[in-house]
Amino acid sequence: MSYHKPVLLKESVDALAIKPDGVYVDVTFGGGGHSREILSRLGSEGKLFAFDQDPDAYENAIDDERFTLIPQNFKYIQRFLRFYGARKVDGVLGDFGVSSHQFDQAERGFSTRFDANLDMRMDQKAEVSAAHIVNYFSQEDIANILFQYGELRNGRAMAKVIVAVREEQKIETSFQLKEVLAQFLPKAKEHKILAQIFQALRIEVNQELEVLKEFLTQIPDILTEDGRLSVISYHSLEDRLVKRFIQKGMFEGEPEKDFYGNFSVPMVKVGGLILPSNEEIKENNRARSAKLRIAKLKN
Repeated sequence: MSYHKPVLLKESVDALAIKPDGVYVDVTFGGGGHSREILSRLGSEGKLFAFDQDPDAYENAIDDERFTLIPQNFKYIQRFLRFYGARKVDGVLGDFGVSSHQFDQAERGFSTRFDANLDMRMDQKAEVSAAHIVNYFSQEDIANILFQYGELRNGRAMAKVIVAVREEQKIETSFQLKEVLAQFLPKAKEHKILAQIFQALRIEVNQELEVLKEFLTQIPDILTEDGRLSVISYHSLEDRLVKRFIQKGMFEGEPEKDFYGNFSVPMVKVGGLILPSNEEIKENNRARSAKLRIAKLKN
């Protein structure tokens, strides 16, 4: 599939333990690879809903009466499933990486490879782009974004340079930003550090971690008693949130214990962490950082 090669395809769909007449949700439709695999395992009574806010993904819509593509951010999962008459579903799959298509479309500004406008909006109707952040956010806010979302220890120094340069001229393209931050990009680590900078900006533009939190907190309410959650994440910030929600039912702090010292969490993990095989990573380099976690409701 030229649009996007799905990662951990068999493993993530196997994780849903699909029932032929079940109702399932693919919250990151993209190229439709995971959705097509789910549909191939459903019977005539089965149903699949998919979410994607990127208009480019709509060209991949599947002509199947069992399939409904919802052009919305998956943080609204519960609201839109109810709109379509599905209060409970048997499984939810999420593949939270940026699609190959988005990386390969220079004008989208996701990739460090192209000299393109600093955009990075998944939803093209959104107001805040990466260029807006770089040119208008405060030095402190830029520093926090680079430190928290890019895990860059010298984020404060980078932010100071960005703010100094933008007073003379706007920083509008990826190569301009690369030039502005050249002193922080030693040849041996240039690609890695640039990837961290772009990741930080992309997460802020799309509010990715907040969206993930909103999504996860709705899952216990929409899964059937034996429903499954299958989630693929690509960086430690996402994976940490997923892991902690499965373990603790919250993202910070500790759940309250009852009189007997037990605490109640809504979900329980199924199996262990699943990583791509060496063969898959050879075929698809973007699979190298993928982590699959599976959970179900706690009985």
